[in-house]
Amino acid sequence: MTRVDPVRSDIAAMKPSGITLISRGRGDRPGLIPLWYGESDLPTPDFIRAAAKRALDDGMTFYTPARGVPRLREAIRDWHRRRTNADIDLERITVPGSAMLAVTHSVQCLVRTGDEVIVIAPMWSNIFQSIEVAGGVPRLVWLRRGQGGPWRLDMNELIDAMNARTKAVFLASPSNPTGWVMSLAEQRVLLNACRSRGIGIIADEVYGPIVYDGSPHAPTFATLADPDDAVFIVNSFSKTWAMTGWRIGWMIHPRRLGEALGVVSVSSNTGATSFVQAGAIAAIEQGDPFVALQLERCRRNRAQLAEFVASHQRLSWAEPPGGFYGYVAIDGVDDSMAFAEMLFHNANVGVAPGMAFGPRDYADNDRYVRICIAYDPDKFSEALRRFGKVL
Repeated sequence: MTRVDPVRSDIAAMKPSGITLISRGRGDRPGLIPLWYGESDLPTPDFIRAAAKRALDDGMTFYTPARGVPRLREAIRDWHRRRTNADIDLERITVPGSAMLAVTHSVQCLVRTGDEVIVIAPMWSNIFQSIEVAGGVPRLVWLRRGQGGPWRLDMNELIDAMNARTKAVFLASPSNPTGWVMSLAEQRVLLNACRSRGIGIIADEVYGPIVYDGSPHAPTFATLADPDDAVFIVNSFSKTWAMTGWRIGWMIHPRRLGEALGVVSVSSNTGATSFVQAGAIAAIEQGDPFVALQLERCRRNRAQLAEFVASHQRLSWAEPPGGFYGYVAIDGVDDSMAFAEMLFHNANVGVAPGMAFGPRDYADNDRYVRICIAYDPDKFSEALRRFGKVL
C-alpha cells in the first residue's frame, strides 16, 4: 500500500533560527554573559508583578474578551495619545496575546498561498517563518550601509520590488537588528505607494519608545494611517517594560476588522491570559519611569559599544538611532555562526550570528553579529573586554 504524507513539506523542512541554534541548551553555563537574546536582564518591575498577583488573588482566572479587556485597550489608546500624539479609535485596538501572535494575525489578514511579502532586511528571523507558515513568499529589500555611514533604505528599490503578487510590506522601525529608524517622510511615501497598489503594511514598532534623539517615540504609522487603511501596527510589552516571558502585546488594525479579529483571536488562543492583562495595565499606566531607566541603560551601553568598535580596526557599525542592539561587522569573518560559536567557547559571551537575520545567500549578513545593549552596564563592559581579548 502506497502512503502519501499529508504533512506540508515546507513546514516539515523548517529549521530553527540562528539565535536558537547558538543559544539552545547553553543558558545555564557558569559565567556566561548572554547578549544573544532580545531582552534585558532586568526582571519585570515589582509594580507590574504586584498587579498581576492581585488579579490572581482576586480570582481573575476566567475567560476575558477575545480582543482584550476594555480597560487595557483604553490604556493603550491613552498611551498612544501621550507617547505618539495619535488618537486611535478603540475599535482599531486588539490585544490577541503575544506580539508575535499579532504578527501572525496581520499576515493571516493579508496573505494567501503564493502571495509575496516584501520584507525590509536584515530582519528578525521569526518574520520570515511567519510568512512561510501562512504559505506566503518573503521577498527581501535590503538596507544598505555605506562606509562609516548609517543604514539607509532605497525607497525607489522598495517600490520597484512591488508587483502583482505583492500583498504586504513588512518592516520594523526601530529595526531589529540594525537600529535603523524609518522617517515620517519615508513612511508617508510607502503608505501612498501601498494605497495606490492595494498592498498592506505590517509595521513592527515594538522598540518605538527606545530612541536616542530625545523623542518620546520613533515615527509611527499611527499618525498617518486612516482608520481603514490596510495598515497593521504591532507593539509589545516585552521590550519596553521587561515583560518578555508574559507574552502580551497589541495591534492597531483597520477599524473594519475589529469584529473579525475577535473571531481570529478565538480561533487561535481565545484571547490573552486574564491576569497578565492586569500586569499590562499597570505597565502602560505607571511604567514611564521604568522606560526612562531602560533607555538610559541602553544609551550608556551604546556609548560603551561605540568606543569599543572605534578601538578595534576589524570592527565597524552604524551607531543605532533606536532599538537596543548593536549590529557589528567583523573584517575577515564570513561565517557568523562559526564566529559566534568561537566567542561562546573562548570568551563565554553569547552573541547572535548575522546569518539569523536573512538568507545566508546574502553573504554580507555573515560578516555581522548582533549584540544586545539592554544589559547590566558592568556585565556589558566585561563582555566587551572578553570580546576584545578574542579579537
